[in-house]
Amino acid sequence: MGFITKMQVFQVLSLTLLSVMAANAQVFVWGKCPKPAVQENFDATQYLGKWYEITKLPTIFQKGECGTATYSDKSPGVVGVLNRELLANGSINAIVGSAKATDPTVPAKLEVSFFEGSPPGDYWVLSTDYTGHALVFGCSQFGPVSAQFSWILSREPTMPEETLADLQGILASAGVKVDKMVATDQDLALCAAMEQ
Repeated sequence: MGFITKMQVFQVLSLTLLSVMAANAQVFVWGKCPKPAVQENFDATQYLGKWYEITKLPTIFQKGECGTATYSDKSPGVVGVLNRELLANGSINAIVGSAKATDPTVPAKLEVSFFEGSPPGDYWVLSTDYTGHALVFGCSQFGPVSAQFSWILSREPTMPEETLADLQGILASAGVKVDKMVATDQDLALCAAMEQ
């Protein structure tokens, strides 16, 4: 048997980790996180309110349908976050957090936290018109691998195909794995439980 280098061990461990994570429906990519341009002159006040999830990159922390995100004014410079989804067993899963810009000169680059003591995650608003659509991106770096997150949101449970295609084009040009995105079921009958 030959000599096993630290690099070979690292590669085997990385591949094993990727395999386990991929089985949990997370999108991992070899290489550094993309750095797409964000919305200029982002106004968090106009962004507040309820958004419906239209499509997303799969994540290990979202398993349901009928996803919504409601943003509120929590305190100066801090946005309250309420994410909700309908699970397959009929129960509603909800999580509360907060988001804030790390650099006031780039207000569209927010960090969101849901648990005390856990590291915050990127929440970058790449595009929004505040009344119709929002395109959100995040990424976490794990050594040579990056985990990509992205959501296309709408103020209504549906979105015109042309708008969806335009937003996916923005992501694709930034190197985001658009082909891995999955639609969120926002069927009115299915999601009626979310409104109760």
